[in-house]
Amino acid sequence: MIHMKDVYKTYANGVTALNGINIDIDQGEFVYIVGPSGAGKSTFIKLMYREVKPTQGSIVINNTDMSDLKEKKVPFLRRNIGVIFQDFKLLPKLSVYENVAFALEVIEESPRNIRKRVMDVLELVGLKNKARFIPDELSGGEQQRVSIARAIVNHPKIVIADEPTGNLDPDTSWGIMQVFEEINSKGTTIIMATHSKHIVNTIKKRVIAVEDGLIVRDEHRGEYGYEA
Repeated sequence: MIHMKDVYKTYANGVTALNGINIDIDQGEFVYIVGPSGAGKSTFIKLMYREVKPTQGSIVINNTDMSDLKEKKVPFLRRNIGVIFQDFKLLPKLSVYENVAFALEVIEESPRNIRKRVMDVLELVGLKNKARFIPDELSGGEQQRVSIARAIVNHPKIVIADEPTGNLDPDTSWGIMQVFEEINSKGTTIIMATHSKHIVNTIKKRVIAVEDGLIVRDEHRGEYGYEA
C-alpha cells in the first residue's frame, strides 16, 4: 500500500525535514503520525500525496513508484487518496452538496452517480439535511465533516488527515473521530497527523512518532508519548 525506503527531504533553504525514513503501511490500517512541532510530520504527510518530492529515496503508493511518476499523472494518483486539512479548504461560495460533488465532477462522473454518491457520503457524515447550506452557515465541526465527505466521495483507498481536529472543541473532535473509525471499518487506510494526546491514548491505533526527521517509535496500539 505505502512503502518508503531511505527517504530524505532537504528544502531549498537547506533545512532537512526527513533524514532517512523507512516505513510500510498496509491497506486498512489506521495510523497516527505524532511528534513535536518541526519534527517532519507535515513533510512526511505531503510526500504521500505528492505535494512535495523526496530529495532521495523510494516511495511506492498503491503500487505506483512516485520517483518515476510524471507530473501529468499526479492527478490520477490523487484520485485514490483523499486529503483532509485542518483549515477545511472548502469553496466558500458553493453549497455543501456542490463542494462534495466537485470532487466527482473533475473526474467526469455521471450526474446520476454524482447525486447518489454525494448524498450517501453526506448521510455518513451526518449532514444530509444541510446539503444546500454554504460553509459560512456551518459550525467548524460541520465544515470538517464536509471536507471529510469530499475526501471520501470517490472511494479512495487512502485518507490522509493533517491535524483534522486541531481547530475543533473536544466534543466535536470525538464526533469527527467516529466518522474516521466508520470510514476505516470499511477498509480505507487512515493516516492522521495529530497533536491530540487524548485522542491517541483513548482510541488506540498504530502510532508512528517522528523526531528530527527520523521515525523514533512505531507501535501498534501505541500511546502519544509527549506532553500535551
